[in-house]
Amino acid sequence: MQTIPLSLATSSMILARDILREDGIILCGKGTALSETLIERLKRLGVQTITVEGHPIAEEGEKTLEGELADLEERFRPRTGDPLLMRVKEIIKDLIVTSWQ
Repeated sequence: MQTIPLSLATSSMILARDILREDGIILCGKGTALSETLIERLKRLGVQTITVEGHPIAEEGEKTLEGELADLEERFRPRTGDPLLMRVKEIIKDLIVTSWQ
């Protein structure tokens, strides 16, 4: 899941969270596939950011999934003989991979 500026949204991205008006009314529900028409309508309504499924936009200075996983491997390299820490590493790895989906 990634929060992005609406200006970077493209059709077929899927909303990971509802888009709400200031008064709490839902403008667009979680799971909705964006279209160009819907994106333009949200812009006219003043929506600035949206949260979409996956991680479709690479932001400047942001690591790739591969970079994140390489960093994780490097952090745990000194403790490869500790089964408990290796299990912790696998749990963190699963969380990282899931956050990129």
